[in-house]
Amino acid sequence: MRLSADVRYPASAAEVGRMLADPGFVDARDEATHPLSHSARVEGSPEGAFVVRSTRVMPTDDVPQVARRLVGDSLELHQTDSWTAPAADGARTGTMTIEVVGAPVVLRADLRLEPDGDGACTERMAGDLKASVPLVGGALEKAAEPAVRAAIRSEEAVGRRWLAERAG
Repeated sequence: MRLSADVRYPASAAEVGRMLADPGFVDARDEATHPLSHSARVEGSPEGAFVVRSTRVMPTDDVPQVARRLVGDSLELHQTDSWTAPAADGARTGTMTIEVVGAPVVLRADLRLEPDGDGACTERMAGDLKASVPLVGGALEKAAEPAVRAAIRSEEAVGRRWLAERAG
Protein backbone atom coordinates (compact mmCIF):
# COMPACT_ATOMS: atom_id res chain seq x y z
CA MET A 1 0.00 0.00 0.00
CA ARG A 2 1.44 3.35 -1.03
CA LEU A 3 1.56 6.02 1.69
CA SER A 4 2.60 9.64 1.53
CA ALA A 5 2.38 12.60 3.86
CA ASP A 6 3.66 16.16 4.08
CA VAL A 7 4.31 17.95 7.35
CA ARG A 8 4.94 21.69 7.27
CA TYR A 9 6.93 23.20 10.11
CA PRO A 10 7.14 26.92 10.91
CA ALA A 11 10.95 26.80 11.12
CA SER A 12 13.90 26.55 8.78
CA ALA A 13 15.08 23.21 7.45
CA ALA A 14 18.26 23.65 9.51
CA GLU A 15 16.22 24.09 12.71
CA VAL A 16 14.02 21.09 11.92
CA GLY A 17 17.11 19.01 11.12
CA ARG A 18 18.50 19.86 14.57
CA MET A 19 15.15 18.92 16.12
CA LEU A 20 14.98 15.55 14.32
CA ALA A 21 18.48 14.72 15.60
CA ASP A 22 17.80 15.80 19.18
CA PRO A 23 17.45 12.83 21.58
CA GLY A 24 14.97 14.86 23.65
CA PHE A 25 12.71 15.36 20.65
CA VAL A 26 12.94 11.67 19.71
CA ASP A 27 11.96 10.72 23.26
CA ALA A 28 9.00 13.16 23.20
CA ARG A 29 7.93 11.90 19.76
CA ASP A 30 7.97 8.29 20.90
CA GLU A 31 6.31 9.02 24.25
CA ALA A 32 3.44 10.79 22.45
CA THR A 33 2.44 7.48 20.83
CA HIS A 34 1.71 6.04 24.31
CA PRO A 35 4.03 3.04 24.18
CA LEU A 36 4.30 0.46 26.92
CA SER A 37 8.05 1.09 26.72
CA HIS A 38 10.46 2.81 24.37
CA SER A 39 14.12 3.55 23.79
CA ALA A 40 16.08 5.46 21.16
CA ARG A 41 19.53 6.56 20.19
CA VAL A 42 20.89 9.11 17.74
CA GLU A 43 24.08 8.43 15.83
CA GLY A 44 25.83 11.38 14.20
CA SER A 45 24.89 15.03 14.52
CA PRO A 46 22.59 17.54 12.81
CA GLU A 47 25.60 19.28 11.26
CA GLY A 48 26.15 16.18 9.13
CA ALA A 49 24.44 12.90 8.44
CA PHE A 50 22.62 11.22 11.31
CA VAL A 51 20.59 8.10 12.07
CA VAL A 52 17.81 7.80 14.65
CA ARG A 53 17.05 4.28 15.88
CA SER A 54 13.94 3.83 17.98
CA THR A 55 12.21 0.84 19.56
CA ARG A 56 8.65 1.06 20.87
CA VAL A 57 6.52 -1.65 22.44
CA MET A 58 2.92 -0.77 21.66
CA PRO A 59 -0.34 -2.16 23.07
CA THR A 60 -2.61 -3.82 20.52
CA ASP A 61 -5.93 -2.79 22.10
CA ASP A 62 -6.94 -0.82 18.97
CA VAL A 63 -5.55 -3.35 16.49
CA PRO A 64 -8.15 -5.30 14.50
CA GLN A 65 -8.61 -8.89 15.62
CA VAL A 66 -7.10 -10.32 12.42
CA ALA A 67 -3.82 -8.58 13.21
CA ARG A 68 -3.95 -9.18 16.96
CA ARG A 69 -3.92 -12.92 16.34
CA LEU A 70 -0.49 -12.49 14.72
CA VAL A 71 1.11 -10.15 17.26
CA GLY A 72 -0.61 -10.77 20.60
CA ASP A 73 -1.19 -8.20 23.34
CA SER A 74 1.69 -5.96 22.25
CA LEU A 75 3.88 -5.38 19.27
CA GLU A 76 7.44 -4.16 19.03
CA LEU A 77 8.29 -1.56 16.42
CA HIS A 78 11.82 -0.83 15.23
CA GLN A 79 12.12 2.52 13.45
CA THR A 80 15.25 3.73 11.68
CA ASP A 81 15.39 7.22 10.19
CA SER A 82 18.59 7.89 8.22
CA TRP A 83 19.27 11.47 7.09
CA THR A 84 21.99 12.81 4.79
CA ALA A 85 24.09 15.84 5.63
CA PRO A 86 22.28 19.10 4.85
CA ALA A 87 22.69 21.04 1.63
CA ALA A 88 23.62 24.72 1.86
CA ASP A 89 19.94 25.66 2.22
CA GLY A 90 19.35 23.03 4.92
CA ALA A 91 17.55 20.55 2.63
CA ARG A 92 18.11 16.86 3.38
CA THR A 93 17.07 13.50 2.05
CA GLY A 94 16.64 10.33 4.00
CA THR A 95 14.93 7.03 4.46
CA MET A 96 12.62 5.61 7.10
CA THR A 97 12.05 1.96 7.89
CA ILE A 98 9.54 0.73 10.46
CA GLU A 99 9.48 -3.01 11.08
CA VAL A 100 7.06 -4.94 13.27
CA VAL A 101 9.07 -7.57 15.15
CA GLY A 102 7.63 -11.05 14.73
CA ALA A 103 5.22 -10.01 11.98
CA PRO A 104 5.90 -9.61 8.27
CA VAL A 105 4.90 -5.93 8.22
CA VAL A 106 7.27 -3.17 7.14
CA LEU A 107 7.06 0.47 6.08
CA ARG A 108 9.86 1.74 3.85
CA ALA A 109 9.78 5.37 2.84
CA ASP A 110 11.87 8.09 1.30
CA LEU A 111 12.15 11.31 3.27
CA ARG A 112 12.84 14.86 2.13
CA LEU A 113 13.24 17.98 4.23
CA GLU A 114 12.74 20.99 1.95
CA PRO A 115 12.92 24.71 2.72
CA ASP A 116 9.76 26.55 1.65
CA GLY A 117 11.48 29.90 1.13
CA ASP A 118 9.49 31.73 3.81
CA GLY A 119 11.40 30.57 6.87
CA ALA A 120 9.37 27.36 7.01
CA CYS A 121 10.01 23.90 5.64
CA THR A 122 8.18 20.75 4.65
CA GLU A 123 9.08 17.20 5.60
CA ARG A 124 7.84 14.83 2.89
CA MET A 125 7.40 11.09 3.32
CA ALA A 126 6.53 8.70 0.50
CA GLY A 127 6.78 4.96 0.75
CA ASP A 128 5.17 1.56 0.86
CA LEU A 129 3.52 -0.26 3.75
CA LYS A 130 3.79 -3.97 3.05
CA ALA A 131 2.30 -6.92 4.94
CA SER A 132 3.64 -10.14 3.45
CA VAL A 133 0.96 -12.51 4.68
CA PRO A 134 -0.90 -14.67 2.17
CA LEU A 135 -4.63 -13.91 1.90
CA VAL A 136 -4.74 -11.30 4.71
CA GLY A 137 -1.80 -9.04 3.78
CA GLY A 138 -4.03 -6.40 2.19
CA ALA A 139 -6.32 -6.39 5.22
CA LEU A 140 -3.32 -5.97 7.53
CA GLU A 141 -2.01 -3.06 5.45
CA LYS A 142 -5.42 -1.36 5.58
CA ALA A 143 -5.60 -2.00 9.34
CA ALA A 144 -2.12 -0.53 9.89
CA GLU A 145 -2.61 2.59 7.74
CA PRO A 146 -4.62 4.61 10.31
CA ALA A 147 -1.97 3.93 12.99
CA VAL A 148 0.80 5.08 10.65
CA ARG A 149 -1.09 8.26 9.77
CA ALA A 150 -1.84 8.91 13.45
CA ALA A 151 1.88 8.54 14.26
CA ILE A 152 2.74 11.07 11.53
CA ARG A 153 0.22 13.58 12.89
CA SER A 154 1.45 12.94 16.43
CA GLU A 155 5.04 13.63 15.36
CA GLU A 156 3.87 16.81 13.65
CA ALA A 157 2.14 18.03 16.83
CA VAL A 158 5.15 17.19 18.99
CA GLY A 159 7.46 18.90 16.48
CA ARG A 160 5.39 22.07 16.34
CA ARG A 161 5.30 22.25 20.16
CA TRP A 162 9.04 21.53 20.32
CA LEU A 163 9.84 24.32 17.87
CA ALA A 164 7.45 26.81 19.54
CA GLU A 165 8.98 26.19 22.96
CA ARG A 166 12.47 26.92 21.57
CA ALA A 167 11.61 29.87 19.29
CA GLY A 168 13.02 33.24 19.90
